[in-house]
Amino acid sequence: MRIGIQLPVQAQSKVMAMPWETSGDLDDIVAVAKAADAAGFAHVAVCDHVAISRDAAETMRTEWWEPFTLLGWLAAETERVRLLTHVHVPALRHPLVTAKSLATLDRVSGGRAILGVGAGHLEAEFAAVGADFANRGVVTDEAIDVIRLAMTDEWVTYEGTHVTVHDMGIRPRPVQSPVPIWVGGSSAPARRRAAERGDGWLPQGARRADMPALIEHIRTHRVAVGNDQPIELGATPEPMYLGSADLPLPPSVLRGPADELVESFKDLEALGCSHAMAFFVSTSSADLVEQVQRFGEEVLPHL
Repeated sequence: MRIGIQLPVQAQSKVMAMPWETSGDLDDIVAVAKAADAAGFAHVAVCDHVAISRDAAETMRTEWWEPFTLLGWLAAETERVRLLTHVHVPALRHPLVTAKSLATLDRVSGGRAILGVGAGHLEAEFAAVGADFANRGVVTDEAIDVIRLAMTDEWVTYEGTHVTVHDMGIRPRPVQSPVPIWVGGSSAPARRRAAERGDGWLPQGARRADMPALIEHIRTHRVAVGNDQPIELGATPEPMYLGSADLPLPPSVLRGPADELVESFKDLEALGCSHAMAFFVSTSSADLVEQVQRFGEEVLPHL
């Protein structure tokens, strides 16, 4: 099983961000990314929002770094770890814009890009940029089709309901052909999208107990639509703390010796998951770096 990590500071929703992240900066992001690279993590991830409405900012905040810019910077700071958008919202932009950014990221990183996509959820954000919120599902489907075409052929022609492209060329060309596209989300439409169009699946908010049924739905629908290509099935295990600090942690946090964490990930692997996103509870940038390093030494060798 391959393990990734969502990078700190770059996305500061109160649901996920640790208190220390509000004073964090690029140096903290880079430190964690480099630690993950050295420790053997499979990928580092950056999330996507263009702008946050004032009413939503109470919980989401407005700190959301542009993913391709940041991942391009991290490409120069790391050597082998893959660079994942978790998740990019293509329906907020024309898909050729995403294709250009993705191809460039893959080129400058030597073929390490993974495009994670989601349909988006913030209606005011769509309205602010003139995007179609009501039809974002269909637009996302068509965007995936266009982006995939652009990753495999310099010249793109596509006729969809919402997206039309006629004989338009995209360079630079990516190193990978195609760049993997992983679909994020655990709703029924997201799972259908993953089954029909995804090279991988990034569940969001899915409980461990629900994972067997969600995975079975993806596999069954993939067969039904005639997609016989393999799919990378992901998992989002419980938050964890690997260390000895005396912290008041809620019961939902998995805290214990390395072998308990190993078993937790192996249980997910037994369900058919090939990758997972680790989330560490942390008190500082240095604490998170230490946990990432220890995870690489004590847990990853057993996965």
